[in-house]
Amino acid sequence: MMRLNRRSVLFLAALAPLSVHAEAAAPEIAPVPADQVVEADLLYVRRPVIIFADSPADPTFVRQMEMLARYGADFQARDVILIIDTDPANPSDLRRKLRPRGFSLVLMDKDWKPSIRKPLPWDGREIINSIDKMPIARSEALEKNPAGR
Repeated sequence: MMRLNRRSVLFLAALAPLSVHAEAAAPEIAPVPADQVVEADLLYVRRPVIIFADSPADPTFVRQMEMLARYGADFQARDVILIIDTDPANPSDLRRKLRPRGFSLVLMDKDWKPSIRKPLPWDGREIINSIDKMPIARSEALEKNPAGR
């Protein structure tokens, strides 16, 4: 039988909060249905990433949502709102405006003008890199860190 000394117990007790914190450190970004989004309320406030599909069971849509799940904190830091539209029978205003065919990922800047359209799933890291290259995101980064000029 293994005997624990006082130092081992203190070490394990110190690690316990770290393991709980590590699981809670990756917040998920909750998708918002497209019919609940009002563009005028979010203009220059949030950066939309819109995912269109013909069905919520579409394998491409499911894979895209899985690929985005671990980047919640990065998306929140960049003011991203994840919008989903999986009902072409009842088209939302965004579906009428952007006219996607089948699966489509549309990345917009805070001015709500489409910047990038992708017909296939895109990894969250690639989306974040594209956001960081957008003009509004660059000016925001310079405001946060003026020494970066």
